[in-house]
Amino acid sequence: MGISKISQAIVCVLSLTMVHLSCAQNTPQDYINAHNTARSQVGVGPITWDANLAAFAQNYANQRTGDCRLVHSGGPYGENLAGSSSDLTGAAAVDLWVREKSNYNYNSNSCVGGECLHYTQVVWRNSVRLGCAKVRCNNGGTFIGCNYDPRGNYVGQRPY
Repeated sequence: MGISKISQAIVCVLSLTMVHLSCAQNTPQDYINAHNTARSQVGVGPITWDANLAAFAQNYANQRTGDCRLVHSGGPYGENLAGSSSDLTGAAAVDLWVREKSNYNYNSNSCVGGECLHYTQVVWRNSVRLGCAKVRCNNGGTFIGCNYDPRGNYVGQRPY
């Protein structure tokens, strides 16, 4: 007794769909969870998803599909950008920013040995709303942008 070709096709499609869904990691909750994990590690309250910020981030990300360059929008919000020459998940982008923690010196409130301003924006205590977007670029790369309100990284202020 064998499986019919139609049954095989259905199983194959369902398998592919399940793999795709489990690997997506680009939902608002994925971005929120990654941010809030880093924030809780330094005693900062949770950040919440904001549809207006997400729409702003999506509008700007759509403008980057042609070149995929990590150029800031110049908008009224705090902003972190990430890119890759292939696919990049939202959670992986946040992880890139959080890895900068090792470059942040709380006592001197400065970056030591490398970039840290993406990290400090992630954990900025006054930033309480978040909106992110992802696009695949024409060159096959990925552009991800997250916007924060209120913005962070004010000179002379500590993130937490």
